[in-house]
Amino acid sequence: MGSGTGDRPRRVRIDRRQVRVLAHPLRTRLLGALRVKGPATASGLAELLDTNTGATSYHLRQLAEVGLVVEEPGRGTGRQRWWRAAHDVTNWENTDFDDDPDARAAIEWIQAEQVRQYVEYAERWFAVRDQWPPAWRDLFGTSDIFMTIPADRLAQLRAELWQVLERYRAEADPTEPGAEQVQIFLTALPMLIGGTR
Repeated sequence: MGSGTGDRPRRVRIDRRQVRVLAHPLRTRLLGALRVKGPATASGLAELLDTNTGATSYHLRQLAEVGLVVEEPGRGTGRQRWWRAAHDVTNWENTDFDDDPDARAAIEWIQAEQVRQYVEYAERWFAVRDQWPPAWRDLFGTSDIFMTIPADRLAQLRAELWQVLERYRAEADPTEPGAEQVQIFLTALPMLIGGTR
């Protein structure tokens, strides 16, 4: 998602307007593509995401209106506009929108979309994993661990894990031989037995 330049990622704690705009399948994909691939035109993004340029242009403008994407200065000629993600990391807390049912529904959609994307990425990996070298096959995958801790310790653990991920990201050199883009999902969920606490 980031540049790997060693700079601290540009962050945004999304507000009510931003979360409502972002809760759309093409918009989340556009923002993700700009974060992963870097600046692009609407036509380039349309080709990448297998959609049409008109829809891509419209949704880029919607994202721009709330400050999630910006035009890339000094690029583009005539009608061809280049866009880039305004931030590398999008943050929120689940309770940020407790008083706004529409924004809360948008956050719930975004989180469900993250789960759908994870499943899609995992299925793609399963389909091609035999084509990868053994070292990569041993490193990719999922694991889990169970523990019983209070909320403040879980907050501390989450912050510490995030710091480690950010350090590795800042130190990453995309030009290093053998480097591959990887996506790491960090999830903490309660153990719900029979759907209750």
